[in-house]
Amino acid sequence: MKAVQFESLGKPTDVLQVVDIAIPEPAPGEIRIKVTKANIIPADIMFIQGMYGIRPQIPQIGGFEGTGTIDACGEGVDMPVGSGVIFTALGCWAEYVCVAANSIIPKPPTMSDDVACQAFVNPLTAYGMLIEADLEEGDWLMLTAAASAFSKFVIQIAANRGINVIGTVRSDDQKQALLDLGAAAIINEKTENIYKAVKAATGGAMVGAAFDAVGGELGDKVLNALQPGGKLLVYGLLSLQPIPLNSGLLIFKNLTVKGFWLTTWFTGLSGDERRSIVPKILGMLTEQSLKADVEAHYSLDEIHKAIEHMESPGRKGKILLNIS
Repeated sequence: MKAVQFESLGKPTDVLQVVDIAIPEPAPGEIRIKVTKANIIPADIMFIQGMYGIRPQIPQIGGFEGTGTIDACGEGVDMPVGSGVIFTALGCWAEYVCVAANSIIPKPPTMSDDVACQAFVNPLTAYGMLIEADLEEGDWLMLTAAASAFSKFVIQIAANRGINVIGTVRSDDQKQALLDLGAAAIINEKTENIYKAVKAATGGAMVGAAFDAVGGELGDKVLNALQPGGKLLVYGLLSLQPIPLNSGLLIFKNLTVKGFWLTTWFTGLSGDERRSIVPKILGMLTEQSLKADVEAHYSLDEIHKAIEHMESPGRKGKILLNIS
């Protein structure tokens, strides 16, 4: 089978290779999935560089999220072959992957593969972070990297709950689409004073919570835009620079800075909570009350082009891999 693999850590376009390897056999308790489409998310890029919360086992196949059909079942598993599934696993950028049978999510029959392959990580992270933010109708939320797929999910869910969202982008041509999606205000971080813009948008109230994917100087500016008692949830570090925390600001405004990683949050939920949340998200995606944008598709052989496109500025939708 074809797979996208790396044998050393580094920049994805330098270390990723398309290889031909044996089709894996499902172990007891596993199923083998014939992958149809896979997503490319920032976590994939960090993982390949050795900068993620889990370390690759070299040689390692890339990719965390995808969709496909059950191709074979291991001992002790009785699932219908050909059934559509949504899954997260190490090694999704391959024609076949084996995963624990109890970890998959059945794909709704009317959901397209384009949506299914991005139906778990970003939507669930958006939902979970909004729970952690604990905002109410009329409150203000700020997002960095507001044009990302994750932020678009947050904007839609928050707007549906009456939460006002302010986002930062790096280009004016990204603003209108986010406003149309439900954002209350969008700030160009390159040309506008973030503090003044947030103050104007909120009528001086500032924001009760913020989700930061960037870190560095932008993360510091977001901290300054929080109201007393505000909360900053950090879920990424696109700048590769830590946030310079002002101790006085934290103390006198009683601010909270907290990390968020979907794996830790999701495994901390009770079984009943998981069984409640996942169907809600799938329902919103299936009904398209929560929209998932796609900008381009690439084959496994075009992985370098796909990565370059995914990392390019001004992108307006997800980059997906067509696998089979």
